[in-house]
Amino acid sequence: MLNTTVRARVDSNLKSETEAIFAKIGITTSQAINIFLTRVKYERGIPFELKIPNQTTINAMQEAKNLDGDLISIEEL
Repeated sequence: MLNTTVRARVDSNLKSETEAIFAKIGITTSQAINIFLTRVKYERGIPFELKIPNQTTINAMQEAKNLDGDLISIEEL
């Protein structure tokens, strides 16, 4: 029984991008939030691992953001 409202402030680009993904999956943002909260309930925690990235990961993330890393082919990968 749905009887409460959850309000959250999110980046407008994040909202638009995720809504497009949800639409392709065939669910609404409200349904996605309900799925997330249900998983939190059943797993008794966040349903994915949360980590503080190490310096190597931070550097790789910055390179990817700046499109600044080494380019390799799929075959090389």
